[in-house]
Amino acid sequence: MGTLTRMRRRGVTVILGALITALLAAGVMVAPLPYVVLKPGPTVNTLGSEQGTEVIQVKKGDTSTSTGELRLTTVNVQSHVELVWAIQGWLSGSDAVVPRELIYPPDQSEKQVQEQNAQEWKQSQTSAETVALRELGYPVLTYVLKVTDGGAADGKLQAGDRITSVDGTTIERPSQVTDLVRAKPAGTTMAVGYLRGDKAGSTEITTKATDGDDTPRLGIEIETKQPNPFDIEIDLDKIGGPSAGLMFSLGIIDKLKPEDLTGGKVIAGTGTIDDDGNVGPIGGIPQKLVGAEKAGADLFLVPKDNCAEALRSAVPGLPMAEVATVDDALAALTSFTAGGTPKPCTAS
Repeated sequence: MGTLTRMRRRGVTVILGALITALLAAGVMVAPLPYVVLKPGPTVNTLGSEQGTEVIQVKKGDTSTSTGELRLTTVNVQSHVELVWAIQGWLSGSDAVVPRELIYPPDQSEKQVQEQNAQEWKQSQTSAETVALRELGYPVLTYVLKVTDGGAADGKLQAGDRITSVDGTTIERPSQVTDLVRAKPAGTTMAVGYLRGDKAGSTEITTKATDGDDTPRLGIEIETKQPNPFDIEIDLDKIGGPSAGLMFSLGIIDKLKPEDLTGGKVIAGTGTIDDDGNVGPIGGIPQKLVGAEKAGADLFLVPKDNCAEALRSAVPGLPMAEVATVDDALAALTSFTAGGTPKPCTAS
């Protein structure tokens, strides 16, 4: 029976070899295909250095050191794919062959996609800093930038006023102002608390809708400020996209807090971050899990909306924690470094 099995395998190998030889002769194996191959990319310790330069640089303010690592994970994209590479990708346990338009939309060039990824990369760094500083006790403050002439707030608010409350709700994030105003129809009178210099005040404003639009408005433009004693810069510009936001935020928090968030462990993860601290899903979870495992990760932080895919691509020996916010991620680290089990990924 063993001899027969070996003969069958040898036969399949011979047939496959002959097929590949014929395809090579016909030029098919080297013809470009409308696919790309996703491969595990490098991981970067946000608490460490890359090419001799600190990834997160705190140029003003005290920092602490950690015994472990907080590693962002990446995916390499092979954009020019021939059949031989596609076959290797299909047979690989870590690569993925996907339609080219999923990565490079038909209406965008590769250069345009790269430029967009660079913009998203920068925005992720800004949001990561905003979230980290708020976690450290430096809130985002909401100011009036401009009052619209003839608008609802004309004569009641001034440029430079800091909005502190709307209808009794304390304003902790700028998005709250818009949400609270739009929660009630135009024509609603709302109490708006503010600080003008050092003097607190309150005024009643009846919201208005603009011509052709029934959206209620206060008639102001707002800006945000986040006073803090630090000067932070992230020096890592060879990776694109927004998926490192969560790990950057955790890295900043770890550097500026006396406590060691890592507990000497290697923590890897991924996920976008917005200014409110919500962690969003990303692509390439299977490849990032493989990259994390190769980097010696002890735990992988998975965005909640990626958990179903992560469970299908689980790497033996690498536990995963489900996170929907930066607070979830901090709780997972606290639990894991204390010897506990963080909230695991679920398929729902």
